[in-house]
Amino acid sequence: MSRDDATRAYYDDFSKWYERERGRGYHGMIDDLEFEITSPYARGKRCLEVGCGTGLILERVAGVASEAVGIDLSPGMLEKARERGLTVHEAPATKLPFDDGCFDVVYSFKVLAHVPEIETALAEMVRVCVPGGTILAEFYNPYSLRYLAKTLGPAQKVSETRTEAAVYTRFDPPSRIRAMVPRGARLVDFHGVRVFTPTARAVTLPVLGTLLQRAEHLALRSPLARLGGFLVAVIRRDA
Repeated sequence: MSRDDATRAYYDDFSKWYERERGRGYHGMIDDLEFEITSPYARGKRCLEVGCGTGLILERVAGVASEAVGIDLSPGMLEKARERGLTVHEAPATKLPFDDGCFDVVYSFKVLAHVPEIETALAEMVRVCVPGGTILAEFYNPYSLRYLAKTLGPAQKVSETRTEAAVYTRFDPPSRIRAMVPRGARLVDFHGVRVFTPTARAVTLPVLGTLLQRAEHLALRSPLARLGGFLVAVIRRDA
């Protein structure tokens, strides 16, 4: 089985459980923060989501963008996205099925950390973006509380038979991210998601959960952003 086939099988399996905890608690907070990052760039623009999953964020982006398209490797995930009425295609992040300069904004959340050929994926995201356009690329940050939780805690289940350990995962610090930016583009900023939240369960606790959510929204674009468990690089394609 090829690596792409193994990854596809993992996410097809995951698709059955994917939305069990989404839309509320910790996962709802993360989705809110990622949409908060994306929406100012996406408003009135042609947007592509690389690794759209079941379309939870893509659906929200479609509400503000002039056009919103998604790609994903998993037919199981895409089936649920199509049920939402979204325009999606089956394709890997490393070979996007679009001509050069098709989109004003290209973004990806929770995907690049699972792509071994990450430089190829980033180059593809830049290629399909218009000159002067924006790429939002999310990485997993080793300088974060989330990294400690993932390192010290058990792998979480994604289905009846699989855990997170079944898929390739990488963590990239800001310095390495800067070095991976493709030629013809430049890194202009970082946004940080999950700066303060120590565990997913903490968000569900009375009072503490509310305080954490407020703090996370404040930290999103602050100097503390570089401590986010999910580090979103804002990359601009050269005009």
